[in-house]
Amino acid sequence: MQEDTTPSKRPPRQKRTGLTSTGVRKAASKSARSRSREFALQALYQHVVAGNDAASIDQFTRELIGFHKCDAAHYDALVHGCIEQEADLNALIAPKLDRPLGELSPIEHICMWIGAYELLHALDVPWRVVMNEAIELTKEFGGTDGHKYVNGVLDALAPVLRAAEVQADLAAKNKAG
Repeated sequence: MQEDTTPSKRPPRQKRTGLTSTGVRKAASKSARSRSREFALQALYQHVVAGNDAASIDQFTRELIGFHKCDAAHYDALVHGCIEQEADLNALIAPKLDRPLGELSPIEHICMWIGAYELLHALDVPWRVVMNEAIELTKEFGGTDGHKYVNGVLDALAPVLRAAEVQADLAAKNKAG
């Protein structure tokens, strides 16, 4: 019996960029705020799909592995704020849609809620960061092109909800370019 002397065909080693092979950030490189958005998405999914109440969702989510690494205060604000302001958030989002709210995937709907809520209430988070985080959540958990839809809706909401910040950002961009 002959020994195989052909060189092994190992795949090339992935560069250490902090991203997985699909382009999503690795868990270790995610900020506490990013983690809080992920846990909020999971909690709000339980609310939207199963109709679970905030208290039972909260109890379940806080016991999940890795919850201790997230920004619990931001998680609380997102989950409880989105549930309490569900009707208001839907009223903001609905006019920007090309279909009824009921036809949105739950992930897209929730990512729009999170983005709209942060645009309204998390004024310490720059509007571009809010947009990017919602898009990244949709890329990671949603359908193939759902992130494009979420981007379009939040891009239409940002100038309404953060008018001064968006205008200043665009003016600085125009001045620089």
